[in-house]
Amino acid sequence: MTRIIKNIQIFLLMSVLTIFQGCGVSYSLTGGSIPEWMKTVEIQHFENMASMVYPTLSQNFTEGLREYIRSNTRLSQVREEGDAIFEGSITDYKIAPAAVEANTDRAALNRLSITVKVKYTNTRDDEASFEESFTQYKEFDGDITSQEEGLNQEIIKMLTEEIYNRAFANW
Repeated sequence: MTRIIKNIQIFLLMSVLTIFQGCGVSYSLTGGSIPEWMKTVEIQHFENMASMVYPTLSQNFTEGLREYIRSNTRLSQVREEGDAIFEGSITDYKIAPAAVEANTDRAALNRLSITVKVKYTNTRDDEASFEESFTQYKEFDGDITSQEEGLNQEIIKMLTEEIYNRAFANW
């Protein structure tokens, strides 16, 4: 009896996998879905257009997005004419007070935020393409100088995950 149940379970699993295979969509472990026809991705350099500039932010963000896509998809990265194209710019980089100390004008907590404008083009499905801005932030206390690089890396990670999910998971 247990063998019959096990065979039924295997049959059902194989049936479900066959249905998904027939849909023409590839599923990844990160929750994204990439059409079978999509083989390449082009990630252009994101220029830093923010009024406050952190010198390596543009390069770090562009490489962070490339690495995230490389690590989480089967897509080959190309310099031009990709099946999917990411382009855009860093539009805002700011440090602002998040909380003020009682009875003083000093910030008890500060917030570093980065905004990136992204144009994603799906070359075969205009409905899946988008152009929008993404903002993420991290709060910190004390002086920014010793923390800025680490905060940037954390924010870049959050931004790349959000952009990936928007492009490939429709979140």
